[in-house]
Amino acid sequence: MSETGCILQFGGGNFLRAFVDLFLQELNDSGEPGGEVTVVQSTTSRRAEQINAQKGRYHVILRGIREGEKVDEVHPVSSIRRALVAAHEWDDLRAIAASDSLELIVSNTTEAGLELEEGDSMTGSSPRTSPRTCPVSFPAKLALLLHERYVASGLRISVLPCELVDGNGARLRELVLEQARLWGMEDAYVNWLSSEVVWLTTLVDRIVSGRPAAHPLLEQDPLLTVAEPYAFWAIEDGGEHHRLYDHPAIQRVPDVTPFALRKVRILNGAHTALVAKALPMGIETVREAVAHPDVRPWLERLLEEEIVPVVTDRVADAEGFAATILERFENPFLDHRLSDIALHHETKVAHRLRPTYQEYVQRFGEAPTLLAELVRSGG
Repeated sequence: MSETGCILQFGGGNFLRAFVDLFLQELNDSGEPGGEVTVVQSTTSRRAEQINAQKGRYHVILRGIREGEKVDEVHPVSSIRRALVAAHEWDDLRAIAASDSLELIVSNTTEAGLELEEGDSMTGSSPRTSPRTCPVSFPAKLALLLHERYVASGLRISVLPCELVDGNGARLRELVLEQARLWGMEDAYVNWLSSEVVWLTTLVDRIVSGRPAAHPLLEQDPLLTVAEPYAFWAIEDGGEHHRLYDHPAIQRVPDVTPFALRKVRILNGAHTALVAKALPMGIETVREAVAHPDVRPWLERLLEEEIVPVVTDRVADAEGFAATILERFENPFLDHRLSDIALHHETKVAHRLRPTYQEYVQRFGEAPTLLAELVRSGG
C-alpha cells in the first residue's frame, strides 16, 4: 500500500480514533478518499502494538440521541495504516516527514503535550530521562520532523492540533519556533516554519466515553470504543484545502473564538450549573439530572433566559446549540457523573458562569436570578 494521502497523527487514543480517524473512514467510504493515518505513539502504552496487531482495524460505536431518536450504531474503521513508536522507530517517522505524500499533521497530546521539556535535546536526553533516539516533548519532535520536510522539499503542510487549549495552533507554532531557536537551527528553517507551515487553531467537540463495559465485539476488538453521535470540529481557515475538511462535522471558520465561547458558556456552563443544582439533591449523573421534573425546567430556564441572551449576538445559533446539548445530556448510554464534573468547581464557576452573570448585569441592568444563586454558591 502506498503512502498517498498520508496523515501523521500524534496520539492514537480513543478520542482521535472516534473523531478524526472515523471522519476519514466515512470519507474513504464515500469514494473520495480522505487519506490514511500513521499513528505516532510517544508514551509507554501498548497502543501502537494493539493497532498494528489489528492491522489498523477497529470499531466505533455511536450511541446516544440524534434528532429525538435513539442511536446505537457500529462503525468499522480501517483508516489507520500503521502505528509507530517514536522512541524506537524514529527513522521511519523521519522518512514519512520528508515524503511528498504527507499531507497533514494532527495531534491530541493533551494539554500537557503543549509544553517544552527543559534541557531537551535532538536525541531526547534530558536531566529527567535516559538517552533516547528522539526528543522528549511533542513540540521538539515536531521541530525535527518538520526540518526533515524542509530539507527534503520545503513543501507546505498544515498542522491541526486538537488539544483543548485556547489558540492551540498559535501555541504549538510558538513552542516549535522556540525549540528551533534553542537548538540554534538555521534562520532559513525558522522562517520556513512561519511562512510554509500552516498552523491551524481548532476546536473539537465530541464526548468519547471509551471502551464499553459489555459488547459482543469486545473479545475480538480490544480497541473498541464508544462515542456520542454528535461531533463538531471548527478549524480556522488557513487558505488550504484538504479532503478531510469536506466532512459534514467540520466547519472552516475565520476565527474559532466564537465557537469556543459558545462551548464554554453554554455546554460547559450547563454542566457546572447542574453540579450546583443537582448534586446536593443526591442526583448522580447528567442524564438523571435532565430527567428530573424539577431540574429539567430549571436548566431550560437558565439556558433560555439567562445564558443564551448574553452570547446570542456573538456566537452562531446559540438557541439551536442549547437545544442540542439538552439532547446530548439525555444520552441513555452515557453515565456522565456530576462528581467528576465537580472537580475544581470554584474555578469552573469563575470561568464558565461568572462572566455570563457579569455580562447579563451590564447588558440588562439587573442581576439574573438563577445565575446569581449559582455564582454565590460557587464562591
